[in-house]
This record gives sequence, C-alpha cells and structure tokens, in this order.
Amino acid sequence: QVQVVESGGGLVQPGGSLKLSCATSGITLDTYYIGWFRQDPGKEREGVACIAGRYGTTNYADSVKGRFTISRNNSRRNTVYLQMNSMKPEDTAVYYCAAGMYRASAGNCPTGRRYWGQGTQVTVSS
Repeated sequence: QVQVVESGGGLVQPGGSLKLSCATSGITLDTYYIGWFRQDPGKEREGVACIAGRYGTTNYADSVKGRFTISRNNSRRNTVYLQMNSMKPEDTAVYYCAAGMYRASAGNCPTGRRYWGQGTQVTVSS
C-alpha cells in the first residue's frame, strides 16, 4: 500500500521560512518523480517544485525560484523536503506532495497516475 504524508505546514510571517516534509512508503523514490503542488481556494492546483528521484534534477515555478528549494534526504531516501524562504502572502495555500512514475513533457513534475498526500496548510500572514 502506497502512502504519501506531508507535514510541516503552519503560520509564518512574511519574509519567514518553513520546511515541509513528504514521507512516502510502498514505493521506491529512485524510480519516481516527486512534486510539490499548491492550491488556494478558487484557484487551480499549480506545480511549485519537482525533483526526479533517480537523478535529483529539479525545476521550479517562476513564482518561487530563488526562494524555495526541493531536496531529497540522502539517508532517508523515502523523504522529500521543500524549504521555503522569504515567504510572501501569495504563498498561502494547501501544499500537496505527489509521486508518479511519469513526468510531464517539460521538467520533472509527475503526471498521469499519481499518489497524493492529504495536504498541509501554509499561511503567510502578519
């Protein structure tokens, strides 16, 4: 049974930082593409940062480049992180982690059949 579990969300002030974790079980991340997505009410879900499990190559949405970093734990290889710095109110959303065996035509974001976590709320507000 595949499980994807996000953690680390919360309330942070503008300019602050948060680190999200995505723990997986039942799959081997070396053969998957992993992505962090976010969705605000009334908006479409968007890909934020993605990583290829085998090669570690990454890509980011323009809105988070230079502020967010996706990485994989080298010792606990079933865990992926999203370090978020210099956060802005527009980063407020529910953040989801997803893993899939196929990637979109450009970048490393998983597409097609994906395993999703339940999401974690991130709120940036003073």
